[in-house]
Formats: sequence, C-alpha cells, structure tokens
Amino acid sequence: MSRQKRTSAALDKAKLRATSLSSVDETLDLNNGVTLVGYKAKIAETEAKLAAYNKMLSDLDALLNDLQKSEEELNTLSARMLAAVGVVYGKDSNEYEQAGGTRTSERARRSYTAPS
Repeated sequence: MSRQKRTSAALDKAKLRATSLSSVDETLDLNNGVTLVGYKAKIAETEAKLAAYNKMLSDLDALLNDLQKSEEELNTLSARMLAAVGVVYGKDSNEYEQAGGTRTSERARRSYTAPS
C-alpha cells in the first residue's frame, strides 16, 4: 500500500492570495522587505519542498516493495534450508534441531477426548 502523498492547504491559500495581490499591483512592495516577488519566491520554494517530499514518499514505497520481496524470498529459502536438513539428517535428528527445527519426538501431542 502506498503512502498518502501530502498536499498543502497553506500553499493553496498562498497561491490564491498571490493571484489576488497581483491584481492590485504586479510590483507590490509593502515595505520592510515584504514584496509580491518575495512572496511568490517563497511559494515556489515551498512547492519545490512539497514535490521533493512527495517524491521521497514514492521512492520509499518502491524501496519497501523491494525489501518485502527480498524478505519473502529469504523466508522461502530459510524454509527450504530447514527442509533440506530434514531430508539429509532426518526430522528427528540433533542436526535438524540445531538448524532451528523441532524434532518429531519433541512435538507436543494433542489429546483427544471423545464427546460424552
């Protein structure tokens, strides 16, 4: 399942505000370094960061898929390795137990009671 990509309400709001401010004056300067050009630059910077963040999420999704596939292959190989030890040495051998298996003679037996 892929990660939810992020959107930004602040970015959407800022874009609308910049469009509205552009209709007032394209070179709007409100003093103290507050300009429409600076505002649009900050919007572009935030958009770039959001795009980079969402790309990283996609990259992480791909990496997670690769990891999960590798883990699945490793689990399959682990099971095959244990089964091969069981074939070579027997499932009731010390070697089978050393490889991580449960010896046949040590398995718990279920008791069955007939209904009355």
